[in-house]
Amino acid sequence: MTNNTQYGFHYDASKCNGCKGCHIICKSRFDGEDGVIPRRVYEYVGGGYADNNDGTVTSNTFAYYTSISCNHCSEPVCVKACPTGAMHKRSKDGLVHVSSDLCIGCSSCAKACPYDAPQLDPVKKVMVKCDGCFELIAEGRKPLCVEGCPQRALDFGLIEDLKAKYPGSSIANVAPLPQASITSPNLLISTNRLSRPSGSSEGKIENLTEV
Repeated sequence: MTNNTQYGFHYDASKCNGCKGCHIICKSRFDGEDGVIPRRVYEYVGGGYADNNDGTVTSNTFAYYTSISCNHCSEPVCVKACPTGAMHKRSKDGLVHVSSDLCIGCSSCAKACPYDAPQLDPVKKVMVKCDGCFELIAEGRKPLCVEGCPQRALDFGLIEDLKAKYPGSSIANVAPLPQASITSPNLLISTNRLSRPSGSSEGKIENLTEV
């Protein structure tokens, strides 16, 4: 699936301190029920330590955060899995949306998505996910998660502009995220010195009960 106009996110892992401001403001936008968190902040940790038997300890522990929502993928598997056409990719901006009037809440899109982006609202019985705050974009603003990040770790714009603005970034390339080749996500990430590559098994998500 190709699209000439494509918006996406940039995330700078070296700036994020895990405050979850983006998580909270996004959940508030959707008035999310318990368990519905359109943007999540994963804490990925790993490593260990060894006693050197001389009164010292050697450590290779690490921890870092990854803020993730819908990546408005160029090859969205959620769209392919949707039986009603409710999940669709907009040609005007490349954003992936859910038409709630067509959604039957079957969760097929959620099962297909490797990023856990579509989530079932247990009250409304329809799928909920990041929509790029398209109303704000039309007004020349950024999505709420970007505007609300106190560390300025998030950015949003045309994906080609983001690539030029952040030349050291690459496509969704860190653990715990899956390989980008699955869906061609429109998420650029600038890593920090602790980041592990996608597919790494060196660590684990430590805060699953929070996200």
